[in-house]
Amino acid sequence: MTETLTTSPPPSGNDRFVHQALIYRNDHEFLATTVPFCREGLDRGDTVLAVTTPANTDLLRRALGGASEQVEFVDAAEWYRTPGRTLGAYHRYVDRCTGTGGRPWVRIIGEPVWTGRDALETAEWTRYESAVNVAFAGCPAWIVCPYDTRVLPAAVVDDARRTHPETAVGASALPSERYADPRTDDGWRQPLAPLAPEEEDAVMRFGTDLSAVRAEVAASAARLGLSAAGTQRLVFAVNEVATNAVQHGGGTGHLVLRRAGRRVVCDVTSKGRNDSDWYLGYLPPDPRRQQGHGMWVVRQLCDLLEVHTDEDGTTVRLHISLV
Repeated sequence: MTETLTTSPPPSGNDRFVHQALIYRNDHEFLATTVPFCREGLDRGDTVLAVTTPANTDLLRRALGGASEQVEFVDAAEWYRTPGRTLGAYHRYVDRCTGTGGRPWVRIIGEPVWTGRDALETAEWTRYESAVNVAFAGCPAWIVCPYDTRVLPAAVVDDARRTHPETAVGASALPSERYADPRTDDGWRQPLAPLAPEEEDAVMRFGTDLSAVRAEVAASAARLGLSAAGTQRLVFAVNEVATNAVQHGGGTGHLVLRRAGRRVVCDVTSKGRNDSDWYLGYLPPDPRRQQGHGMWVVRQLCDLLEVHTDEDGTTVRLHISLV
């Protein structure tokens, strides 16, 4: 008899997004949740996607047997590269499967990559996990995110309880008492991370004519060692943010560009307080609107993005990796 999870998808027409953390200590605990999750989904006619490690892929394939041929497997290291682009990929996948694909529901095993991340990357991936709860609200999707306590820092595992409304335990699910709702918990608003600039290459004020900004960013980024493709992405992203600064920050702004570690980092600062939600740019734009796509596009272009607002103004910090 096939065991089923106690938190099942809602009936058709009631699209409640489900987001669960699977905190596991061994292979048995990993399979105790993921196998019934996949089998029930396949029985229902759902699309099932497993984004996990090669070792866990092998475990799951063997446990599912012939049913594994109906599951799409992706290496997590290839999928979880940057927060903005990863979220965009998930949105396109869900839209494709439930739209033109005609599937009623998408089930995803999504195991984020934490190994090898620096402090800033870890913090931003944690915020990504929180933002998912807003970005997918109303989507016919169920995501289970595995966290392997054998290899992950305790702080990362602890944060999983803050970023997921539920915790998967075997074939059951329990509410997470430590869940911090991204829409109401101010703890998700963070100051800009400290930087140790190795070289500062551009500092300038700008107004409504942004041609000088684009030229300076392109030249400086190249001098700092950014690739041609990375420079192009940075120029497009800075232009979008600077345009917003001019339109909503009194017509002027301030830019600082430098290299910090393995990234080129650009701060675009404008006057005036921005009361937008901290997850600005994580929500996919409404395709029926001609405007409002800017920060979503910027997150797709950048490897990391930080936004900080205080009484003096708003700073958008864009990070592009050198390699």
